[in-house]
Amino acid sequence: MNSLIPLIPFLPFIGFLINGLFGRNLSKTTVGIIGSGVLLASFLLSVACFNQVAASGPIHFILYNFFTVDSLSADFGFLVDQLSVWMMLIVTGVGFLIHVYSIGYMHDDEGFWKFFAYLNLFIFAMLLLVMGDNLLMLFFGWEGVGLCSYLLIGFWYTNKEYGKAARKAFIMNRIGDLGLLLGIFLIFKTFGTIGFSEMFTRLSEVRPETGVITLICILLFIGAMGKSAQIPLYTWLPDAMAGPTPVSALIHAATMVTAGVYLVARCNPLYSLSPDAMHVVAFVGLVTSIFAAVIGLRQNDIKKILAYSTVSQLGLMFIGLGMGAYASAIFHVTTHAFFKALLFLAAGSVIHGMGGEQDIRNMGGLRKAMPVTFWVFLIGTFAISGFPLLSGFFSKDEIFAFTYGNGGKWWWGFAGLGALFTAIYMCRLLYVTFFGDVRGTDEQKHHLHESPAVMTVPLVILAALSVVGGFLNTPHFLHLGTPQWLAGWFGGTGATGDPVIPVNELHLPESTEWTLMIFTTSLAVAIIVGLYFVYTRRSNLPVADSAQSGFTRIIANKFYVDEIYDFLFVKPVESLSRLFHYYVDIKGIDGLVNGIGSGVQWLGSQFRKLQNGNIEYYLLGMVAGAVLLLLSLFA
Repeated sequence: MNSLIPLIPFLPFIGFLINGLFGRNLSKTTVGIIGSGVLLASFLLSVACFNQVAASGPIHFILYNFFTVDSLSADFGFLVDQLSVWMMLIVTGVGFLIHVYSIGYMHDDEGFWKFFAYLNLFIFAMLLLVMGDNLLMLFFGWEGVGLCSYLLIGFWYTNKEYGKAARKAFIMNRIGDLGLLLGIFLIFKTFGTIGFSEMFTRLSEVRPETGVITLICILLFIGAMGKSAQIPLYTWLPDAMAGPTPVSALIHAATMVTAGVYLVARCNPLYSLSPDAMHVVAFVGLVTSIFAAVIGLRQNDIKKILAYSTVSQLGLMFIGLGMGAYASAIFHVTTHAFFKALLFLAAGSVIHGMGGEQDIRNMGGLRKAMPVTFWVFLIGTFAISGFPLLSGFFSKDEIFAFTYGNGGKWWWGFAGLGALFTAIYMCRLLYVTFFGDVRGTDEQKHHLHESPAVMTVPLVILAALSVVGGFLNTPHFLHLGTPQWLAGWFGGTGATGDPVIPVNELHLPESTEWTLMIFTTSLAVAIIVGLYFVYTRRSNLPVADSAQSGFTRIIANKFYVDEIYDFLFVKPVESLSRLFHYYVDIKGIDGLVNGIGSGVQWLGSQFRKLQNGNIEYYLLGMVAGAVLLLLSLFA
């Protein structure tokens, strides 16, 4: 089995090469089969790896040595342990469903073959990121997903605004990547290695100062803030909606945005030694979760609402990481991959059925025309809202319990506030889109239809996973199935002999856990039921942008963060660029070069007057020269 491990990332890369080089000459059916088939093969190999890890422990496979310089040795190697193999299952499994869905969604696009090539390359980069056995491999994958996000967000590059969104994502991620790179440099300086196993082994031997560990953790977290869209580096993610809907699902659910969470969870031995760094992680996650959820309350673009939901849910994951609940955060990564991929793909089905319409104010009444899409969207909405026994109910409740136990009532209260807002804007989205009367144009009403099976079947599978996914890690006091199975899986022995992710005990009485669960669940159910009566009335539909005022208008305009960034950073840089362009480039460099050329031309024009073909001038010149020669002899 070990020899087949490199095939898991390289099969998608082969798909990228085939579709990228020859896809233009292949049928769309062939392109779709190749693009999806390599993902299915990678998923099946990942399942085999999962079984092997379960049977015999982590697998360390070195393909070849990149280089060895003095004490620095970097291998092209894979570390397949409990954490990485779980992420491999998510990336390849959910990624495969998104590929299949894309066959139907992108069928009429002229860049069909190129789209699948980019998707395959994206999966290849993400697999390198989670499978790499050292920070250099992780960084290769990290930069790879950044490049692919640029290509996919700006896929419809003829639209100028979409191109700007792609550049924005690329640039903001480079800011975070600088922090990650500095963190890698400091890790090598401190531990003399960039390999995960070696670094964690030397942690007890080197015994670095707490301040050094904190600085390393903060630098790594800056990288995570960029990829996982945390304040202040979050503004690229809502704009990433410029890409086709399957891209949104892939970026938001299964791949890119989870990279930051994976990085912190992978480096948990470092973070566990720095309470200050963990406080920073938890605080940034808390602020991001609430801030993004508030913005989501007043968005009307179906994809933008889901985008801010992703930012908020990522904030919740970082709260869990900051509280030391690493396994709980990865558990929420898992359930979030199910219901957020479901919601984005279902939103794509709605957009497809509405002929490209994305404003929920122009929808309504879709549950009759699109019954499959309606039911799966309802399941996804209830799951993310924390409806009892659905996947989000278990994963969010677990993070809330750790937040209460390790952070206290205030942390729990503010984290719960973000979850409260989540339930509100998601129910608003559900009811306004699918209930009431169809508010679109006559053409949209005529075009309205359910999506084909190639799109709805992945939706049904993701809906099923959103229902049962929470039972992977049920609380022990509920006595449902195998309690805390996923936490036990991550607590297995890693390559260093220590747990891959330590199983942090939750020191709360069962009565307290019951109270917290009942309170949050009752609140979620009350919101789901109450908002049904609010938003199914025509008088309570979202109002036009021009009719909003006061704080509501501020929320609708996303607190003007983009405008503030534009004023503080973009415009000054553009002004400075124009200044340098005019005075340094045009006046300075061009002026110097053009001035020399003009001077030579002027001299040439003056000397040319001496060669005008008039013999009298030539004789005058000869006489003048002779006179000057004679005078010089007597001088």
